[in-house]
Amino acid sequence: MKYVNDKRIVMTLDAGGTNLVFTAIQGNEQIIDEIRFPSSPNDLEKMFSTLVEGFNEVKSKLPEQPVAISFAFPGPADYPNGIIGDLPNLPAFRGGVALGPFLENKFNLPVFINNDGDLYAYGEAISGFLPEINKKLKDAGSPKQYKNLLGLTLGTGFGAGIVRDGNLFIGDNSGAGEIWLLRDKLSPSLNIEEHGSIRGVKKVYSKLVGIPFEETPEPKILFEIANGEKEGNKEAAVQSFKSMAEACGDAISNAITLIDGLIVIGGGLSGASELFLPYLVNEMNSNFTREDGSQFRRLTQKVYNLENPEEVSKFLQGSTKELDIIGTDKKIKYDHETRLGVGISKIGTSKAISLGAYAFALNQLSQ
Repeated sequence: MKYVNDKRIVMTLDAGGTNLVFTAIQGNEQIIDEIRFPSSPNDLEKMFSTLVEGFNEVKSKLPEQPVAISFAFPGPADYPNGIIGDLPNLPAFRGGVALGPFLENKFNLPVFINNDGDLYAYGEAISGFLPEINKKLKDAGSPKQYKNLLGLTLGTGFGAGIVRDGNLFIGDNSGAGEIWLLRDKLSPSLNIEEHGSIRGVKKVYSKLVGIPFEETPEPKILFEIANGEKEGNKEAAVQSFKSMAEACGDAISNAITLIDGLIVIGGGLSGASELFLPYLVNEMNSNFTREDGSQFRRLTQKVYNLENPEEVSKFLQGSTKELDIIGTDKKIKYDHETRLGVGISKIGTSKAISLGAYAFALNQLSQ
């Protein structure tokens, strides 16, 4: 939350294949109303002119000059250099497009571009889930604090970002956190998005009920069917979220083995967490089975569902005891339970991305 009192202004953008949404952030707050323009996915010249028009309109509404432009843009891309590669949803971007340098030249400002999953994770690490959980641990008297975060967006696709000790980890090819390319446990020849996405939930329901995919209700309706609020096949609706949870829990377990930090989930499907999160956490707490039938834990850490009050209480308590420091009359607190927590975004995906873009720009400027 160190940016709450920062007076610097950063112009931001939420870029999609349908709309371009512009705004500005100051002190971790949006300070102007969003400005929307239609995207031009097939016309690069029109796309660039719209970007200039949008940022110019934002600039005209600001009380003082901005210090940077920072936003999320689809990949693949060389994000540190602001060069966008061949985009599936924006066909005009082909062969490498120097978007960052173009905007820097137009506005004479530093321009920072990142993946939306990366900025989501960074926003949650700087101003969302990570400080929230660390504060709860401190208030509970626990000596434990977390420095690392895996941020996940679960919706149209399955995205991720990694924050290590306050720094966004993007990799040497801007390719870190590409969780969507992990193997799907339930369909091993495919990637995880076949179950870990909106289409994955719908696909399971359509198969179980025996209806065409095109006629399958959206996850919001399936959530209501599963809760008995709408007519439909309740058992199939529950199973569609359960299958997603099992597949995603497996993929997250693979990822977190290499990261060892808290896990926060956002995106459109996160609103159905009461249906899938318990199963997801169960998958992460499952066991491997050896050939002789003996078992050992999938993860060395115990995983807690931080949306469950009872589990939150146990997570905060941990297993703390005092140890004597040999040769002195002093003691030190020791929490010997290695544990991780999984929770749902409280600030929302869009806000987290905006806050991540803001914090990333200010952090880069400080360096």
